[in-house]
Amino acid sequence: MKRRTGQDPSITRNWRPATQAVRGGTVRSEFGETSEALFLTSGYAYDCAGDAAARFAGEQAGMTYSRLQNPTVEMLEHRIALLEGAEACRTMASGMAAMTAALLSQLSAGDHLVGGRAAFGSCRWLTDTLLPKFGIETTIVDARDAQAFVDASKPNTKVWFFETPANPTMDVVDLRTVCGLARDRGITTVVDNAFATPALQRPMDYGADVTAYSATKMMDGQGRVLAGAVCGTEEFITNTLLPFTRNTGPTLSAFNAWVVLKGLETLDLRIRRQSESALKVARFLETRVPQVLFPGLPSHPQHDLAMSQMAMAGCIFAIRLDGGRIQAHALLDALNLIDISNNIGDSRSLMTHPSSTTHSGVAEDKRIEMGVTEGMLRLNVGLEDPDDLIEDLDQALKVAGL
Repeated sequence: MKRRTGQDPSITRNWRPATQAVRGGTVRSEFGETSEALFLTSGYAYDCAGDAAARFAGEQAGMTYSRLQNPTVEMLEHRIALLEGAEACRTMASGMAAMTAALLSQLSAGDHLVGGRAAFGSCRWLTDTLLPKFGIETTIVDARDAQAFVDASKPNTKVWFFETPANPTMDVVDLRTVCGLARDRGITTVVDNAFATPALQRPMDYGADVTAYSATKMMDGQGRVLAGAVCGTEEFITNTLLPFTRNTGPTLSAFNAWVVLKGLETLDLRIRRQSESALKVARFLETRVPQVLFPGLPSHPQHDLAMSQMAMAGCIFAIRLDGGRIQAHALLDALNLIDISNNIGDSRSLMTHPSSTTHSGVAEDKRIEMGVTEGMLRLNVGLEDPDDLIEDLDQALKVAGL
């Protein structure tokens, strides 16, 4: 029985991404199940005491504890690594657990990090609040300007951390240029690729060292579970990240891993359909609102760059209204089909007001610096018929005076 075909590099490396998303990492038990098995266990038994000692000493292959290894979780890690084109992957309990582990595992007091200005609110909390508490200095720059990373760097700079496209302003970072500049200086790049996923963009193809994900988003894709992932070299994952995660415990549950495995099977289909719908909706909105921030539109200042490093522009974008929070909330309240929700990557269309939700924990002056204005709304375009979404937005815009 071909129990380990999905983890045989001589076979899997020749598969195309859509095949890897369905079969990559799969290990079958003696029962020969076609779907991945769900192993709900916290620990493992040994045939003898010597085997237990050998496993803990690293002298015998096998699992010891589900904080470190679980068959279902390992299948997901192998699959994400294949999709990413990475040597290895470790999953986490949430996207923010992944971001935190990716940074704290390699930074110490006295180190310096340069971070992108436009970022998810909790990521800015990491750079602005948490890291300085541990004596890690941070400098925030406009990540659209590659030279800004260089100018902000110091002899003790260890990491450049940024998102592309960024949440929620949709700023795009020139991956090849920024990652090349970092590598020339011996600085590690950590890229939050949650908006695009490896189905649309693979930062490592452009020189990134580490990619981090909220697998809660497009990878699950149906708003069911929390999950995170960090990809990198085998050396980084094993010798830098693993010691941190094994002792701090941001462990992904086997059930959540199984759900994300199921989500990955349809990732390519979903994200491409949603990207097509998002472009149609964005074109409509561009005729009705003051500004649409979507890399898929020629009006986006970094449209050409985005399309040179992304297969498609994704399903998430932002709009700006002139009427501030009052008008933004009025539009949200008038929606009938689209849900008001701070989540993204769902198969259902969702809309939120970042200033009062996802970025409400960021100080007002920093929100303004990031470009998160009171009149900004972020839209996740789902799998519904785009014409139904346009009709819903049309009537809501009218109620909001647009």
